[in-house]
Amino acid sequence: MAGAGDHFFEGTEKLLEVWFASSSDEKCDLRTVPRKEWEGLLKLVRCEIISCISGEDMDAYVLSESSMFVTKDRFILKTCGRTTLLLAMNPLIKIVKDNCGFDKVMDIFYSRKNFSRPELQHGVHRSFEDEVTHLDTLFPNGAAYSLGRINRDCWYLYTLDEEGVTRPDQTFELLMWDMCQEKMKIFTKEVCVDGPEATKKSGIFDIIPGAKIDDFLFEPCGYSMNGLVKGGYYITIHVTPEPHCSYVSFESNVPQETYQDLIEKVLSVFNPGKFLMTIFANKASLARDSHRELEKKEQMKGYVVQDHQYCRFKNYNLTYSFFSRPVI
Repeated sequence: MAGAGDHFFEGTEKLLEVWFASSSDEKCDLRTVPRKEWEGLLKLVRCEIISCISGEDMDAYVLSESSMFVTKDRFILKTCGRTTLLLAMNPLIKIVKDNCGFDKVMDIFYSRKNFSRPELQHGVHRSFEDEVTHLDTLFPNGAAYSLGRINRDCWYLYTLDEEGVTRPDQTFELLMWDMCQEKMKIFTKEVCVDGPEATKKSGIFDIIPGAKIDDFLFEPCGYSMNGLVKGGYYITIHVTPEPHCSYVSFESNVPQETYQDLIEKVLSVFNPGKFLMTIFANKASLARDSHRELEKKEQMKGYVVQDHQYCRFKNYNLTYSFFSRPVI
């Protein structure tokens, strides 16, 4: 996450979520996988563990390039920069089977925004088509989607073409860029000493009150934060503050019927020039109908909608919206 001068850093993350199951009655738990196994896996991805916090239902790791979350049967890995996330897929399946007995991938979600400079990525990550080809070799029933404008800003998704997760599940993301530089200065060592000071000074501390927070401020700039919320929920925020490649991501699986208040809180903290929003919720989720409110939104406190798309596949609803400041 750190950077200096005019060095370009790709803040846009690759996000992988894998749900596991067992074909036997064996009691399996991903949280029993030894830390050294996760460390070995992350070496393949080109990142490392900085810190870890645990709750009753989840372990949350701050990484040198974003975050990792582990629950009993779900693994989430989010990495930025030039990381090689998809190279971890096959080893992940083997580690999970060898260490805790899960032998089935129940569902997979791989997603990301389009990169600012895809030519700087390693191998398979230089295009979504190459990523899809790689995943198709592992999953014969994969399905790939693109939302937004493929010649501008867009969002990609790869998942399995069958119903997997039936218990309540939802993910809310705000991906922001063209950031306010006054806000971004907070996430530098010139203004703040460490992660906790940046968390409080920026207003991040108040976005979801009561979360157990693990935060880190990089040298000379850059910020990562994981928060655990009771019930097996998380929030994660990552900031690339450099003016020429500024980017912030906010992600949470906290269930809400409407995300309007949360959206306004996040936008108030970061004040982006543009943002992309996705809400992903299955039929059992409290957030399953949140798309209906968003369909009516032509504006949102200083922003106008450029694109809005709604998709239904498997047992999930997916809403994609892209907002920007109005041209004056």
